[in-house]
Amino acid sequence: MMKIDRVDARILTALQSNNRLTSDQLSALANLSPTAVQRRLKRLRTSGVIVGDVSIVSPKAVGRPNSMVVSVSLERGRAATIGRFKQAIRAAREIMSCYYVTGEADFVLIITVKSMEDYDEFTRHFFYGGNFDIKDFKTYVVVDRVKSGFSLPIEATTSDAGRPVAAS
Repeated sequence: MMKIDRVDARILTALQSNNRLTSDQLSALANLSPTAVQRRLKRLRTSGVIVGDVSIVSPKAVGRPNSMVVSVSLERGRAATIGRFKQAIRAAREIMSCYYVTGEADFVLIITVKSMEDYDEFTRHFFYGGNFDIKDFKTYVVVDRVKSGFSLPIEATTSDAGRPVAAS
C-alpha cells in the first residue's frame, strides 16, 4: 500500500468528484504549485492508486434504463471453472461490475440492458449457453438507483512530513 499524505488525500478527494479539474485548480486546493501537483498525479497513476480517469454515464440517458443485480452460484469451485467464468464476465458488455464474493453466492453482478427482453436473451446466452457449471442465479431488478458512484473515502496514512498519521 502506497503512503498517502494529506496533500495526496486532498487531490484524490477533489478528483473523485471532478476529474476535469485543472492543475491550477488542484494546486489551489493542495497549496502546491501546478508542477508539483502534476508530479504527484504522475506518482499516483504510476503506483496504481489512480487506475483510470472516466466519465460516469447515466444508463437511462444512453438507452439502458434497466439494471439488475444478479447473484451467481457455481456448481464447483474449481480454479479452471472460476477462471473461465471471470474471463466471460470481462467480455460481456452488459455486465458493468462483478464481485467475486463469499457467502451463499460466488459472484454478484451489476447488469444494464435496454429492455427485459434483452435481459431474457442475455440470460439464455450467458447463463444457460455459457457452460460455466452454474448451479443457480438470482436476479434482483433495480427499481431506483439511490446512490451510484466510485468515490472512496480518502484518509492520509502519513503527514505531509512523512510521519504516520495517528488513528482517529
